[in-house]
Amino acid sequence: MRPVALNVRFVAALLFVVFSLPVSPAQAQKREVTVDYILSTFKPQHADVDIDTPEKKEWAKCKVEILDDNRGYLVLGPAGQPLRKFLDTTGKGKTDQWGYYNGGLEVYREIDTNGNNKIDQIRWLNLGGTRWGIDADEDGKIEEWKMISAEEVSRMAVRALVAQDADLLTPLLINADDLKVLGLKGSLGERLLASVENAATKLKKQPRASKVITPKTVWRRFDSSGPGVIPAETHKTKADLFVTENAMAFVDYGDAQKQGIVVLGEMLRVGNVWKLTLIPSASDPEGNVELPSGIVMFESARGAVGPTAAATAGDDIPAETKALFEQLTKLQNSPPAPNAAKAEWEKYYKDLDFVLVKLFNAATTDADHEQWLRQLLDSINAGVQAGHYSKGMDRLRQLEKEIKKEYPRLAAFVEYRRTWAEYTLAMRASEDDDARGKIHSQWLKDLEVFLEKYPKSDDSAEAALQLGFEYEYAIKVEKARGWYQKVTTQFPKTEAASRAGGALLRLGMNGKLLALSGASLAGGTLDTKQFKGNTLLVVFWDTRSKPAAEDLPALKELYDQHRSKGFEILGVNLDPEADVVTSFIKQRGISWPQIHEEGGLESAPARKFGIITLPTMFLVDPDGKVISRSASVEDVRSQLNGEKPVEKGK
Repeated sequence: MRPVALNVRFVAALLFVVFSLPVSPAQAQKREVTVDYILSTFKPQHADVDIDTPEKKEWAKCKVEILDDNRGYLVLGPAGQPLRKFLDTTGKGKTDQWGYYNGGLEVYREIDTNGNNKIDQIRWLNLGGTRWGIDADEDGKIEEWKMISAEEVSRMAVRALVAQDADLLTPLLINADDLKVLGLKGSLGERLLASVENAATKLKKQPRASKVITPKTVWRRFDSSGPGVIPAETHKTKADLFVTENAMAFVDYGDAQKQGIVVLGEMLRVGNVWKLTLIPSASDPEGNVELPSGIVMFESARGAVGPTAAATAGDDIPAETKALFEQLTKLQNSPPAPNAAKAEWEKYYKDLDFVLVKLFNAATTDADHEQWLRQLLDSINAGVQAGHYSKGMDRLRQLEKEIKKEYPRLAAFVEYRRTWAEYTLAMRASEDDDARGKIHSQWLKDLEVFLEKYPKSDDSAEAALQLGFEYEYAIKVEKARGWYQKVTTQFPKTEAASRAGGALLRLGMNGKLLALSGASLAGGTLDTKQFKGNTLLVVFWDTRSKPAAEDLPALKELYDQHRSKGFEILGVNLDPEADVVTSFIKQRGISWPQIHEEGGLESAPARKFGIITLPTMFLVDPDGKVISRSASVEDVRSQLNGEKPVEKGK
């Protein structure tokens, strides 16, 4: 049976009789299943999700489709994109699953698993995230997480601090059941539970203790060192422990000149759920923080010394190790200015190298040795790729030989970073286009060889994503699409999968309705819906992009010539800091509005569409549909002058 399209004004009471159409348990007394009824009545139980909802004046262009076997119905938007899908998955004649969409992808789902007409599970999907919550008592609050990433834990922790909501925080904290799952026993387990006790009391003290936690405080990004692996034999656990250290959430709290920090400390993975082992705390307004020692990671290092030494060492980190920690933290928090002299950057990376080697030498377990080696390799690779560490390439090659011999579990990790660095150096050294083309082709082959050699490594998802990026950059869109799809299917729970999903959304945008909103640089919110009725150019850019800067004069000219005729530009700036942008647009005389959210290429707008090159420009028609997802200035000029249409397949 093919889906049946319903006009918005169709009387759904009749539909219910004919098709036995399921309705929401909460609305069992009302039988109208029209677009108006669905869009006005059904809302996500948890509001922290961005879903597509057309303006009310467009509801007449929407429609409802009955799905095959009368198992539910699908609401389609004005451009034919899915907005809602409500299903009867058991065949018992009533809805037990409610799905909400954004950009054509389901981002949020509510589920009634026991058929008692109440929601007991909630999932965030695709661009909505990875969370899977359990509401066992069906009171609208999540008591347990079945799946949640470390980054999403940081978001929820900030929300809990702002709202002083212990019910929101408690499911994020390590508990006795988690310890049983992991097999953590004895004094270590007791210390973990003691660290998170009295959460409600400690939570209420936070707003009084720090100006960073205010009603205006908003989560911006997550940062941590790690993750690392503690072998099962270290604490005699059921399996290896996955730990990330020095976790922090960066927040905005109403001061345009300063950014706040919420310290999360150590996080421990329990199945598909990351848990906090400390009660979160906020920095002071100057951003000063005291990073607490990780309970599990510290015990790993201390316990490896032996029972006699451990008994006399107390709970303090050895003075030498603590001094090294402090030195490393100071270096990481105070890098040279971007325009600093080459010698200053060279010294910075040599100092990082030196301190990380000292920490490696001070470590007493394989897990700690691997943790410091990972940080050392990442640091050297970053220095090489930035052109700041002239000896870095030789260091990577030397370390690769030693690591593959002594720590074979890190073979893929070091090989991936060494090949990355070699590719970057080769491209930087070559000024010939043909030579650069050959280097790039070889790099693609190297990535595919890496994936064949290490299909399950920690870097495999990132390598596959990079292949998608590289093929897209080479204008081999179908190959790029294929690699993006592999990432989303083969590595679905990774950060790379989220990025690949955004890239797939962007590649399929031609002819689709563009849904984009974000914080305005001038205050408030900007939304593409505000520009309905005008031809709109959405420009993803930053102040460091030379091609974006080169496009500016032509864009300003087109804006001045055609704005009175219904042409608008919306900038989506991807600089990490707003201050830089404000100064830049003032100097360049840019007058069109700008969306700016913290995070740069990690920000929500960039991640939603998998932005990889700047500028990226979407040309949108007056109905809000994308004409071109990769427009050039010439494309825009041609469209505005009516010389030729921009091809939709571009």
